[in-house]
Amino acid sequence: MSITMSPPRNNFYRMSDNSSRGGGFDNLDGVYSPGRWTGTPRSAYFEPHPIVGDAWEALRRSLVNFRGQPVGTIAAIDNSSEELNYDQVFVRDFVPSALAFLMNGEPEIVKNFLLKTVFLQSREKKIDNFKLGEGVMPASFKVLHDPVRNTETILADYGESAIGRVAPVDSGFWWIILLRAYTKSTGDTSLAEMPECQRGIQLIMTLCLSEGFDTFPTLLCADGCCMIDRRMGVYGYPIEIQALFFMALRCALLLLKRDCEGNDCIDRIVKRLHALSFHMRSYFWLDIKQLNDIYRYKTEEYSHTAVNKFNVIPDSLPDWVFDFMPTRGGYFIGNVSPAKMDFRWFCLGNCVAILSSLATPEQSSAIMDLIESRWQELVGEMPLKICYPAMESHEWRIVTGCDPKNTSWSYHNGGSWPVLIWLLTAACIKAGRPQIAKRAIELAESRLLMDQWPEYYDGKLGRFVGKQARKNQTWSIAGYLVAKMMLEDPSHLGMISLEEDKQMKPQMKRSASWVC
Repeated sequence: MSITMSPPRNNFYRMSDNSSRGGGFDNLDGVYSPGRWTGTPRSAYFEPHPIVGDAWEALRRSLVNFRGQPVGTIAAIDNSSEELNYDQVFVRDFVPSALAFLMNGEPEIVKNFLLKTVFLQSREKKIDNFKLGEGVMPASFKVLHDPVRNTETILADYGESAIGRVAPVDSGFWWIILLRAYTKSTGDTSLAEMPECQRGIQLIMTLCLSEGFDTFPTLLCADGCCMIDRRMGVYGYPIEIQALFFMALRCALLLLKRDCEGNDCIDRIVKRLHALSFHMRSYFWLDIKQLNDIYRYKTEEYSHTAVNKFNVIPDSLPDWVFDFMPTRGGYFIGNVSPAKMDFRWFCLGNCVAILSSLATPEQSSAIMDLIESRWQELVGEMPLKICYPAMESHEWRIVTGCDPKNTSWSYHNGGSWPVLIWLLTAACIKAGRPQIAKRAIELAESRLLMDQWPEYYDGKLGRFVGKQARKNQTWSIAGYLVAKMMLEDPSHLGMISLEEDKQMKPQMKRSASWVC
């Protein structure tokens, strides 16, 4: 592995206008031009926080080179802990790093990463004697250096080395989303138009849109297939995967070429998007009115006119959800499948729902209302809870299998993850509530550098550095930088946000419970 140790550039604090960039797909709503941070504040009212410079320096230390070119950032540089797989470049982990470099006018590393990962997609992938689908993207890769032969090779992990041996469903979605962000940021359509990238998109789409026994448009997944990569009861149809799936479908629709192969894929995407948006907005959305309706559900209904379509037993509703749900607000719940509704709040899925416009404008506002109303529970002293609430005692033992890393209010089980601040900031800006993001960023700034950029925090309020948290966690660093740059220049939102598609606008109206 080769890690560059170059010093940080001194051009951190201002975005100069670079609007002369042209090009781009006709249907990308114009070309977004991020410009480049120069040396002084863009506005006399903007003072960079002292930790910004340290964050950039730490981010650059995490760079990984392959044959002389940067191809990603390692997960963490923590010499005090065993490396495990934290010395690898993870696809999902690299996304905030990539966005930081794009916002800073440094797209080459992102281009290198996108090309390298799509090349790894084409390799044959086996776990034991089973061959994985052709479209599967790696969860991570590692650069290996042979000092004797003076050669470098890349070793990819498609799930065969992961906890539980689960293939990463989210990697392919993040790759498509990042390709669209690169195209939107640079105006360079040539990368997405390359045959390798077009084929990469189509392989991912083929994998996800293949016909099977499903009666729902959502994507069936195993536990541990996404950011929550351990057993946490998210098997089935988790909100994180469905929101990323929706966003990747919409990005693919913008990136695919209108040729014979592309048109067939585009037709399938359009049909799936309509079905998926209706399903998610109808059955995953929860507000106080919908909660009351579920509470009054009848069971064992058999007909096309059934109201309780998934035969959810009202007695299965957890007690906490009645106190958690404010009069004004709502969110997409964690999972919906036959006789099962997971009412937990998952931050990533709800933020991506806003960014992808899976959430309607009214639903986006309701999610913001919920965050403000339940600030102590969802933000506390360190942003942000990955999920809420934590599982405890008997439930924890049954669902996690007594996982010692996912104890109550730790790691994936109610832990607080600083990386999520970039997603919250983007969602807040899109929903017109940037003050929420500003408040969260200020909380993070009070601790992150002092605590050496931990991976996650523990406790109901996120007060303690996680018991097994790696220090100098790259996506904690990059997530903070992206949040800061977006708040200072909201036009950056364009590369990671999609406007509402009016053709998919639902017939549903905002419930009466939201009216003041």
